[in-house]
Amino acid sequence: MATNTQNLQTAIKNRSEIEKSLDRSFIWLTRIFALAIAATLLWITVQVAIGAWPAIQQFGVGFLAESSWNPVNNEYGVLPQVYGTLVSSFIGLLLAVPIGVGTAVLLSENFLPTKVRIVLVFLVELLAAIPSVVYGIWGIFVLVPIITNLGKWLNSSLGFLPIFSTPPTGPGMLPAGVILAIMTLPIITAISRDVLISIPPTLRQASVGLGATRWETIFQVLIPAAFSGIVSAVMLALGRAMGETMAVTMLIGNSNNISISLLAPANTISSLLANQFSEASGLQVAALMYAALVLFVLTLIVNIFAELIVIRMKRI
Repeated sequence: MATNTQNLQTAIKNRSEIEKSLDRSFIWLTRIFALAIAATLLWITVQVAIGAWPAIQQFGVGFLAESSWNPVNNEYGVLPQVYGTLVSSFIGLLLAVPIGVGTAVLLSENFLPTKVRIVLVFLVELLAAIPSVVYGIWGIFVLVPIITNLGKWLNSSLGFLPIFSTPPTGPGMLPAGVILAIMTLPIITAISRDVLISIPPTLRQASVGLGATRWETIFQVLIPAAFSGIVSAVMLALGRAMGETMAVTMLIGNSNNISISLLAPANTISSLLANQFSEASGLQVAALMYAALVLFVLTLIVNIFAELIVIRMKRI
């Protein structure tokens, strides 16, 4: 051990000045890139805030609590859009997380032949390459009819529950949540699989050596060991779901009303921006910029929360 340490120290001392200069240059280059990313983020925030400033001055924090969006009377509020953004994203994660983590376990353990796993990994990653407008078109012609028929049954059988209290009209909160689940599934699956694969094989061998079954090893050893990485995948998928625009705009119904029913039309901040920004003028532009700033803050909070969870889990 001492000999290896001495050899390492000798190798470090014998490095040329060119190699040391290259190392220092690389370190400074990465610092510059990191600062450039932070500066870009700050620049975007400032520009959006400047554009939103007239609306911030006129509406203040009450902008978040108002439900009216009337450009004719200059009445603006994003409570329905914030509600729709959060609920549709929650529905998407509620469906995508168990399926995504389960698929990651299936593709990281030896449940299937190697050739089959390679094909499935490719197909999962291919889902991430499909444009969102294609998801939206598929959702309109395939997903919405299926969910409409399902919604009619849910409304007739479980209509006493508030979440199924309205008859389906086609586009709505539930189709938007399902399409978000499909779109976030490859993110959760790919990252969770990479985390599970990176777990040292000795951890699996030690668990099996102590008498644990295969499923006990997966649920009590592997998943807890990869928990921080899985949380990061989920939070990254949540950020994607909250910011998704085209597919959600085509499927959510774009109704500026709050309804607890999942079968009713709704709206999101991204859909609001996509539908109105091209024709907006005057104070409406500032209100839309204010809504964009709210969405930016929401995604920032999600990422900060995810980082805190990861840091906490690493300490345990």
